[in-house]
Amino acid sequence: MRLDVVLRYPGTPEAVAALLADRAVVEELCAASDALEWDVRVEGAEPLGSSAFTVTVDRSLPTHELPDIARRFVGPALRLHQVDTWGPPAADGSRTGTTVLQVPGAPVTATATTALRAVRGGTEHSVTGDLKASVPLVGARVERAAEEPIVRALRDQERELSARLGGQLGD
Repeated sequence: MRLDVVLRYPGTPEAVAALLADRAVVEELCAASDALEWDVRVEGAEPLGSSAFTVTVDRSLPTHELPDIARRFVGPALRLHQVDTWGPPAADGSRTGTTVLQVPGAPVTATATTALRAVRGGTEHSVTGDLKASVPLVGARVERAAEEPIVRALRDQERELSARLGGQLGD
């Protein structure tokens, strides 16, 4: 299943990257997503967001809102392992990266390319990739069930980071 999501932030790519590289901010995003537990590791990015960096997040989320078909594979808590790798900024502050999301114990993965670029009024953050569930007969249903919480988490991130950057999102 294809993922194409565009997030918008009222700040520069440099300011957005600094937030994405800040361990405390990422932990707050985990808490805001109702994660039951999490572990965040940041490598590189000293000072925050000024160079290439990698953020690794392991978290557990409740599954009560997932359809039965998805809960059957993951149980009462959905464990996620996410690695966001960002390259160094270009001369204009833009940067590109990758995201790999795995569900340990379940045959579900998402891989995406990501980019931050300046646009009028702020920064555009694109996430483009594929969500795969290697489950015979019901893979497409599992992918559709997994898509909604992934997109919701990205929109939550957009809202939280925009608030930190001091702006409001337009429609």
